[in-house]
Amino acid sequence: MRLVDELYDLYRNKLTGDEEDIDMLTFAFLEEMSREDLLGIIHDMDTQELYDLMGLYLIESLKGKFAQEEYGQRRTPTFYPRNIH
Repeated sequence: MRLVDELYDLYRNKLTGDEEDIDMLTFAFLEEMSREDLLGIIHDMDTQELYDLMGLYLIESLKGKFAQEEYGQRRTPTFYPRNIH
């Protein structure tokens, strides 16, 4: 994605590239963007970039939902012991 390449080129010598730096850069970038700006970026994406974006969004969102469910309540076990004799 062109945007990722541009951000990387701008900050590769200024940040360490650890998770904290990447989070900070991402949130700072998003804070400066309007909804229209973001929609423009999405509009300029090719098909593969759009699939990658949606895939990552779905994966992370589903991970969060499942983690939240397991944290908030105990799941009912799906294994039921049976007498095989």
